[in-house]
Amino acid sequence: MFGGVFENKKVWLSGHTGFKGSWLATWLLQLGARVHGFALEPPTTPSLFEQLGLSSQLDHEIGDIRDAAAVEKSIRSAAPDFVFHLAAQPIVRYSYREPVETYQTNVMGTVHVLEALRHWREPCATVFATTDKCYLNREQQYAYREEDALGGHDPYSSSKAAAEIAIAAYRSSFFDPSKNPPVKIASARAGNVIGGGDWATDRIVPDAIRSLGRGEPIPVRNKNATRPWQHVLEPLSGYLWLAAVLAHPALRERTSAAEFTSAFNFGPELESNRTVEELLEEILKHVPGKWIDRHDPAALHESGLLNLSTDKARHLLGWQPAWNFEEAVAETIHWYNAVAQGSDALKVTRDQIQAYAERARTLGMAWSAHPG
Repeated sequence: MFGGVFENKKVWLSGHTGFKGSWLATWLLQLGARVHGFALEPPTTPSLFEQLGLSSQLDHEIGDIRDAAAVEKSIRSAAPDFVFHLAAQPIVRYSYREPVETYQTNVMGTVHVLEALRHWREPCATVFATTDKCYLNREQQYAYREEDALGGHDPYSSSKAAAEIAIAAYRSSFFDPSKNPPVKIASARAGNVIGGGDWATDRIVPDAIRSLGRGEPIPVRNKNATRPWQHVLEPLSGYLWLAAVLAHPALRERTSAAEFTSAFNFGPELESNRTVEELLEEILKHVPGKWIDRHDPAALHESGLLNLSTDKARHLLGWQPAWNFEEAVAETIHWYNAVAQGSDALKVTRDQIQAYAERARTLGMAWSAHPG
């Protein structure tokens, strides 16, 4: 997979104690990478990071992305071949309560990583994970493309838009691909992810799992909100493949690095753009229970309609989703059910990564076609 480029390579991964970071760390370790994680303590109890026992499998460093000196020291110590920046304050509703923390983490945290890399003189492929919510959302039936305007109604969304602007500014100022700098930088904007081991608050799937576990109805704030739901492995495969082609020109179908040192959307097929109600009904096919409408007209604003175009990733990277909406939900609920019934979380996670990779191979996905 991924051309074998991660075997014995040093990877600096921020946010490795979070949900998405734990999945990525597990996959990188399976690929033979030597992972140095930099993050705060696990943000939830339980946490996927602890369920997977990752602290004993990688170089586990507790650090704050808001501390510029700590970030630079960590990256210099790790001397990475690859950098994946995932550390973030990721919850929209929390950003209303703690806007300053959100901007400090999502904007300045990103700048701190960029600044550390500005002084790095060794070859390094870097992927900054942002979000599809970085777009100026006009609540229209339109799939946002990478060249569309950035913005955000809430502190979280706008902080991610600001992070994207900072990434683009640093790239043009200090990492101009036409000058072939040692550090190559891209950003990845993913749609809403679901998957086993997400225990965050104010996210629909973990909220549903907690309610169902207590035998209670699932409270729903906005049943009509539409999102591009995808399994967490979908964007992670995009992050890994994007980093691989940044690092190795032989893996690119085109020769210009400038086409790849840019922003990429990673989202599901359009048929996976479903309402929260549809997501819940699909979940309830796999576990008994019900949901209840708790809509509050005075609630904080959250986007009602959001679609994402992945044409660029398809054409330049040969990337596409591997699991459809129903499969993504089924695999997510299988993870929670299996672990709740006593299965080893690490084995379940590794098995799902393998199953996903096998599906990608049957579809002829570019990243799965290469040996390694």
